[in-house]
Amino acid sequence: MTTIEFFEKPGCSTNTKQVASLRAAGCEVAPRSLLTYPWTADSLLAFLAPHPSASWFNRAAPRVKSGEIVPEVLSRDEALAALLAEPLLIRRPLIRIGDTHLLGFDPAAIAASLGRSPDGFLGTPPGEGCSHKPDTPPCGSGGPG
Repeated sequence: MTTIEFFEKPGCSTNTKQVASLRAAGCEVAPRSLLTYPWTADSLLAFLAPHPSASWFNRAAPRVKSGEIVPEVLSRDEALAALLAEPLLIRRPLIRIGDTHLLGFDPAAIAASLGRSPDGFLGTPPGEGCSHKPDTPPCGSGGPG
């Protein structure tokens, strides 16, 4: 069975639900911390390069939400430098299945990478974004959630 490497923010309830949905579908999942993984420009670009640089960012990150960082005005090099300096800014999850690298949680792309039919693969999977509980710090804060 192919192992899905799942780069997440530990404690993020949405990422936890995504991992659970993959496991419920019979997938072997190896969670990795997006925040502590030793990213290099090349390793991160393997996930990001096919996408517009503005889509690389976690829109729930405090510096993005506040407008301090505006992904749409950054060059690709500036965006990559910001993400390498502050992994909390990276849109998550990042998913590696063999040689396939995915940005975000896309059930159809995950199914295709596993050679499975997307029809009913994950039922109604959790989407992307932050679904933290009201009494916990928001996902962008670096705390649980």
